[in-house]
Amino acid sequence: MPRGQPGTGDSPAPQGAFNRHPTQFHHVISSEPGARFAPEPGRYHLYVSLACPWAHRTLITRALKGLEDVIGVSVVNWLLEPGGWTFDPGEGVVPDPHEHVSALRELYELAGADPEARITVPVLWDTKHRTIVNNESSEIIRMLDGAFDAFARRPDLRLSPPELMDAIEAVNADVYDHVNNGVYKAGFARSQEAHDHAVERLFAQLDQLEARLSTSRWLAGDRFTEADVRLFTTLIRFDPVYHVHFKCSRRRILDYDNLWAYTREIAQVPEIRATIDLEHIRQHYYVSHTLLNPRKLVAALPDGFDLDAPHDRQRLGGSPVLPD
Repeated sequence: MPRGQPGTGDSPAPQGAFNRHPTQFHHVISSEPGARFAPEPGRYHLYVSLACPWAHRTLITRALKGLEDVIGVSVVNWLLEPGGWTFDPGEGVVPDPHEHVSALRELYELAGADPEARITVPVLWDTKHRTIVNNESSEIIRMLDGAFDAFARRPDLRLSPPELMDAIEAVNADVYDHVNNGVYKAGFARSQEAHDHAVERLFAQLDQLEARLSTSRWLAGDRFTEADVRLFTTLIRFDPVYHVHFKCSRRRILDYDNLWAYTREIAQVPEIRATIDLEHIRQHYYVSHTLLNPRKLVAALPDGFDLDAPHDRQRLGGSPVLPD
């Protein structure tokens, strides 16, 4: 679902509601003869923020598919300045090896983006044509899930299998609107009514997910899918950031037995753990959002936030994240 699009049948947003602007680049990598963007190892490059949940989706998909040697990655500084993301030196920053830009805005300019376009991550860049292929995370992860299978270490792993697509799309629609984007609707609301509206829907959805995960190991069948990737990147940020910073304070993920165990199981997969950087996450939100946090104080992690604690999710059956 495009970002900013309300869920089907949802009531109109109240005055002061946060509205996410749509992304601009939606090209597709395809093996069709004559395709402008054909899959080739080493040709494409990802630009991400380790703090950003949308970019995090692409890093997880890349890691699970085994595409680290096929698609390179550059990482911006966690501090989001008024002028946009930069590659200013800092812990975890990986400079741009292709265009050698100092700020992400320069890539958008090279690609001929609308001057008023929002400069967002992730960006999938084509080094051959020197342009942006796509900057919509939901579309990038679909491409990473299939377009590069000829070069992937795990070509048989499918995060969006055709037989589960109806279930995946149904989960994605609700999770995007009320959870992934819901925390932003709560945090960036410009009225109490809009904030309350978003919080009500966020926790109603979390309650439903808690119930679903009490009897099912995963969201869309008996295997880990794209739907789980998309929920996880919000859950891992919820207690460290959204609960406090975005005032999503009714409950923590720690307070949900099943959601918290589910989060731990996913976080304990080594390939996924390597993509999680809680320092980038916490520093980015608390320090960059000066309108919400003018003194730039970084909240402590809650007691009990132990991603390595046993999860016991295997009791529900189903496959592990990565098959043995």
